[in-house]
Amino acid sequence: MKPTLAFTAFLSASVLSQANTQLDKVVVTATQEETSIYNLAESVGVLTRRDITNVSPSHPSEVLNRTPGVYINNLGGEGHMTAIRQPISTSAVYLFLEDGIPTRPTGFFNHNGLYEVNIPQSERLEVTKGPSSALYGSDAIGGVINSISANVPDKKQSKLDTELGENGWQRFLFSAGTPVSAYSGAAISANYTENDGFRDNGDYSRGSLNGRFNYQLSNQTNVSNRLSFSKIDQSGVSSLEENDYNNHVNKNFYKGEVGEREVEALRFSSVVTYTPSNHTLLTVTPFYRNNESSMMPSWMVSYDPNYRETQFESFGLLTKFRHHFNNQNLFITGIDIDHTPSSYKEYDVTVNETLINGQTYYTDFERTGVVNYNYDATQTSISPYLHLEHKPSQNIILSTGLRYDMFSVDYNNHLNTQVDDSHITPASQKIDYTHLSPKAGITYRLNHAHQVYANYRHAFRAPSVGTLFRSGRSINTTELKPVKTDSIEIGFRGYALDNIHYELAIYYMEKTDDIVSVINSESDRVSLNAGESLHKGIELGLQANITPELNINTSFSYSEQTYGQFEYLYSCFSCTPRIVNQILNFDGNDIGKAPKTLGNIAVRYEPLKWHGLMFEFELEHVGQYYTDETNTNEYAGHELLNLRSRYQVNAELEVYARVQNLTDKRYSTYTSNRVGSDEVEYRPGLPLTAYAGIRLGF
Repeated sequence: MKPTLAFTAFLSASVLSQANTQLDKVVVTATQEETSIYNLAESVGVLTRRDITNVSPSHPSEVLNRTPGVYINNLGGEGHMTAIRQPISTSAVYLFLEDGIPTRPTGFFNHNGLYEVNIPQSERLEVTKGPSSALYGSDAIGGVINSISANVPDKKQSKLDTELGENGWQRFLFSAGTPVSAYSGAAISANYTENDGFRDNGDYSRGSLNGRFNYQLSNQTNVSNRLSFSKIDQSGVSSLEENDYNNHVNKNFYKGEVGEREVEALRFSSVVTYTPSNHTLLTVTPFYRNNESSMMPSWMVSYDPNYRETQFESFGLLTKFRHHFNNQNLFITGIDIDHTPSSYKEYDVTVNETLINGQTYYTDFERTGVVNYNYDATQTSISPYLHLEHKPSQNIILSTGLRYDMFSVDYNNHLNTQVDDSHITPASQKIDYTHLSPKAGITYRLNHAHQVYANYRHAFRAPSVGTLFRSGRSINTTELKPVKTDSIEIGFRGYALDNIHYELAIYYMEKTDDIVSVINSESDRVSLNAGESLHKGIELGLQANITPELNINTSFSYSEQTYGQFEYLYSCFSCTPRIVNQILNFDGNDIGKAPKTLGNIAVRYEPLKWHGLMFEFELEHVGQYYTDETNTNEYAGHELLNLRSRYQVNAELEVYARVQNLTDKRYSTYTSNRVGSDEVEYRPGLPLTAYAGIRLGF
């Protein structure tokens, strides 16, 4: 056993005999209204406002990775990939929500999607691991991350955070809220961040604005209007081969606007809640999205350089009707509607290259005048759902759910002719998908302190609009089927000795019809639904107050992710010797980029004699994983040590500081290689980096 894992086991055992935490967490994601976690037959991690403030995250990973079984990596700026019961990937197997509303519609998933959410000023973060309840549809396979925005305060208050750090880091967070009248109130928060990055030409900036205006129409009707806007400008950052990773970690082969992306994301919703009685609730939520992005895909610089512009807007409606019958039965039903017109334009570009010490740097690009793709796609989804709970006794809750998703994508190609064999353009057409997703669960309260639950959940994801119609060299993308999963989970949670809260989840998931893109001839690439993968593991979380001064939070997970039936026809014309139409079979192999173990230990010390002072040491662990399907090369994993401190000077003033990667360890946040190539590429993580800030309340 590695030292980190041995320490985790020892620490977990020791805190079981001490501490004084009781926890009856309230969550909103599962049923879209507050309910005790003890009513849910699912694994949910909750990060409170205090957790977020203590971490003061400069990247979403810094706070979310404290949740058992969750790994968000850092790709520069706030770019990231996610791994929750799935490998580290860009796949659309996660649902990102803000106040319960998907930040993007189905078919427009962005693996960097959390940078469109103002994480540092969220009131709470909830992470549902595995498929979600029937209230959510496509993409909720690996998990759901829901950011709940700050509510309107009971009295006038405002706060300003000013933060500086290495590599040109500066961030200003402002929030304010006040009652406007006896029946209304308003709140606003703003985030402005700039960062040069530790890699050359790796700068990043964002501006975010969130607003809320609540008012009470009557004793039974309340309205909450919510606005969210973010603008992100992020430079491209290249991977590094082993020599540069070990010796020249700041190097970046992209300069100027090569690999850059700009995003503007606007969302507005109005939640109308009608409660005619304590047993009945009706919620109607119209919402609007508008998203514009432009980018040069960094991963395509060397073989198909292009510049693309994507725009979509959504007009949607979420409805929910809930009724309690005699405190024994709960009935929830509703229908979700999302209508999203979109446009996509892609321009062919030539990239300027400079040779320095035998290495190629990409310095700039120019449009050639050729348009590779120009299409509109209007997606409409209509999704009725039903969720039922029955309480046959005081200690048992049975739940079941059913959701029926109907998708229609109307695609209109504006190009009269196909540009070349590398940019296949499907003919204008309409594609329809329907899918039925059943769910079932049971919770059993063993006694006042311990509970066990179990669930079965089926989930799916529809092929994205880009996969369907931005075909590249693939010849059959419009024939793709949805990816499907079946998941079984057993969990235990509760508190022992009035001192320690624990959560344990054991899961098994089968995923079928996963979408892969492979080369099958010298001129053709094909996208296909390629077989089955298996995902199983165990997740453990412990929270304990050992003494009134000392608190320990521990999370650990172990997973085995393997290919079941998984093979495809493969060619590699740059390989030596050449590979032509070879059947590659990965049955039984570990899935690439799937860490075996994840761990996090945070030890917080708040001395009573220095009221308002806090120190926290955090140890992060990412375990070994293979870098591709062949299981030839592997990344050994890493451990990082972080330090945080704050001091509450008085009611209005707080000072704080944090140091990431205290030992200045060299590590990679994403390590991979292409099948047929032994050249492993690394995405180096943040070196030792210090930040300091002042928090003013007034």
